[in-house]
Amino acid sequence: MAFDGSIPGVYQQYMVPLLFRPYARDLAARLMSDRPARVLETAAGTGAVTRELAAVLPGSTGIVSTDLSGPMIELAAASHTGRPVDFRQADALDLPFPDGSFDAVVCQFGAMFFPDKPRAFAEARRVLRPGGVLLFNVWDHIAANEFAATAAATVAALVPEDPPDFMARIPHGYHDHVAIARDVGAGGFEAPRIETVEARSRAGSAVEVATAFCHGTPMRDEIEARPGISIAGATDAVASAIEERFGGGPVVGAMRAHVVTAVR
Repeated sequence: MAFDGSIPGVYQQYMVPLLFRPYARDLAARLMSDRPARVLETAAGTGAVTRELAAVLPGSTGIVSTDLSGPMIELAAASHTGRPVDFRQADALDLPFPDGSFDAVVCQFGAMFFPDKPRAFAEARRVLRPGGVLLFNVWDHIAANEFAATAAATVAALVPEDPPDFMARIPHGYHDHVAIARDVGAGGFEAPRIETVEARSRAGSAVEVATAFCHGTPMRDEIEARPGISIAGATDAVASAIEERFGGGPVVGAMRAHVVTAVR
């Protein structure tokens, strides 16, 4: 499961406006009133949340943005934030920062990818000052996210004998409130607050949606690993399915995520 090659560029061009920007703005807005002195972002990807934090937090707030993927964080560092940001390649399970270094740790749609979630949450707690906040979001079940569900079902139908399952298994596979609360608690936090946030996903065309999912996520690797289908064929099939369900021209689909807040 790698975010490399052409994926980071497509991710930034298509996935960020399609899925991530509305929720990035939500997370940044939640931190505004706290006026944190120093913020750490983990699993920052190409910097969707980083840019929103830079736009709304006081100029005195220090922002450190990290991701495990070198290509992803390099692209984030190349984007315009309008202010200094410390971009670093770092593993959320083994953060290279001293204890009590930050007032907030923020993570957008990254927790689903952590191989050891309690350890990642424990690392976040370690680098937080007393009273500091861990703020992250995760996708709800894939059925509640219309574009993702349509794309995944369409690609799966192309190879029913060995259907790709990345979208349902990873990005949309960590939505159970009990499991989330258990893992956050195992990381040393008290009971977290979990809120469900509805939003709308918008794209200029069905082709943009198909390109986002088939070219800008590791589902691309699953498609390329299966004989009998191609990236071009899968993209065309997804575009047709999106247009059939949501119409031609600009398209709008429902999406839903959970926002988790835990205080050290």
